[in-house]
Amino acid sequence: MDKLTWKNDRWIKPYLAKYKWVLLLAIFLGIVMFFCGGALMFYAGYTIDKAATRPENIFMIYVPIVLMRAVGIGRPLFRYLERLVSHNWVLRVTSDLRRRLYDIVEKNSSAVGSNYQTGSLLSLLTEDIGHLQNLYLRTIFPAIVGYLVGFFAVILLGLFSWPLAGIIFILLLIELFLVPLFSLLKQAAIRSKEKAEKASLYTEYTDQVLGAGDWQISGRQKAFHDQTQKTVTTLGKKQKKSGEFDWARDFILEFVFGLMAIALLYFTNKSLTYNQEAANYVGAVVLALFPLSDAFIPVAQGAEEWHTYSDSVKRLNAMHPKKEDLPTQQTLNPADFKELQVDNVRFTYPGEKVPIIKNFSLKLAKGQKAALIGPSGAGKSTILQLVLGDIAPQAGEVKLNDINVRCLQDERPKLFSVLNQEPFLFNTSIYENLKMANKNATADDMMDALEKVQLADFVKSLPDKLDTQVAEAGARFSGGQKQRLALARILLQDAPIVLLDEPTVGLDPLTEQKLLNLVFKVLKDKTVIWITHHLQGMKYIDQVLFFKDGVVEMSGNPHELFETNEHFHNLYLMDQGSL
Repeated sequence: MDKLTWKNDRWIKPYLAKYKWVLLLAIFLGIVMFFCGGALMFYAGYTIDKAATRPENIFMIYVPIVLMRAVGIGRPLFRYLERLVSHNWVLRVTSDLRRRLYDIVEKNSSAVGSNYQTGSLLSLLTEDIGHLQNLYLRTIFPAIVGYLVGFFAVILLGLFSWPLAGIIFILLLIELFLVPLFSLLKQAAIRSKEKAEKASLYTEYTDQVLGAGDWQISGRQKAFHDQTQKTVTTLGKKQKKSGEFDWARDFILEFVFGLMAIALLYFTNKSLTYNQEAANYVGAVVLALFPLSDAFIPVAQGAEEWHTYSDSVKRLNAMHPKKEDLPTQQTLNPADFKELQVDNVRFTYPGEKVPIIKNFSLKLAKGQKAALIGPSGAGKSTILQLVLGDIAPQAGEVKLNDINVRCLQDERPKLFSVLNQEPFLFNTSIYENLKMANKNATADDMMDALEKVQLADFVKSLPDKLDTQVAEAGARFSGGQKQRLALARILLQDAPIVLLDEPTVGLDPLTEQKLLNLVFKVLKDKTVIWITHHLQGMKYIDQVLFFKDGVVEMSGNPHELFETNEHFHNLYLMDQGSL
């Protein structure tokens, strides 16, 4: 294990300590499970030996038979309990990890100058957390149980024979430390080369697919095939080499374990054959050793996988929540909201010289609606970040009721709702997706919100109704249905200010118009800021602002502009296809 990774770790060690009692219970159950496995073989061996000597009375083997039954039942029972507790522990830990990552995502995904891109964050939320879960279950937990079982085995054997305990200790040192360490180092080198070959193959395939037309035109189809053949062959050799090493490692582990059995057989024969009764324990003691292989061998197998998880651990440890230097927080009851003010705001991204927002102002009373229109990169989304308080302007202020929005970040979920191009729906039921907006919402409240967004009949037609699974990112719904479900979530949240970030992008014109009619109907009492690329739906808007290069070039009431501004008049007719 990378010493620096472990020394500076903030994603593994803290959770080992946080849920230590559950972890200790799982480890205890794991040790008891192996004890029951060894005891089962011990009593079975003793019963066979004792029965072979023809005892005078059948009751002389009745006690070991009862004990054999007891530990025979105990082994699967404790195995089940150990799995139950250990997986419960891991799920608690990964739940905390995901919550912590979501907190980092929330603070960094929209933060200016953030080092974390959306793609890397999504990767962290899926692959890396899965790797940590496997790290706990397949590497850390088996290693702890294996070491403790080995420790107790040596202590118990030491009570019987210290020379035997010394030999078993040396063999366990090979089984639990030397082989796992060598396996870790050797496989790390093999997998590193294998990873490089896979990356090279991916690049080659991508280049070839994108340039397939050129390959065909040039008549070099064979070269198209042969170019990657060498990489594929090399990768295959690396994978074969890795498999051969795994086989050799497991053989060595089994061989070392066999030496333990031989040593135990030798010492028990030497010490327990002074009479028949003592000799009955020889087979029992040796057989009791064999179930312990399930505790020892997985240690090396788990250690080998550390290199698979180390990249995830390093990436996670490199992540830090963006420290927010917020002013003293204040409170604002959503029912008391009266006005949103953006006063002469100027904003420049770190490292840039030209401001993306230059002296922008906007004033919206409760219930009023504004549309921001302009080309990509004009600064429209930056305005939304400023309004939300994600970023602070270098000049000017964003205020709600004369309170700086940066002083209301603790109240943000109560004051703002956002509907964007691709609303995220979690891979759970409709009910749970709506519950996230308002934990106090009842099923009737949800159906009322769905009725308002014209989705109630569809939900009622589903076999499981509100309990229907939406699939990852709402895959089972159409684009319009996902937006309406997200709109129902906004209604349940009931925040006074709603930000619309091009929610109709990607929809066909008919669906777009229906959705816009619905959005502004259900949000008629809300204050709305709407980012859009065209003039569809301007009849619902109180103010329209045309953005270019961070400056508002034209603004006003769209109905008045249509009558008095020839440029706007022509733009509107062109947008409607009437010019």
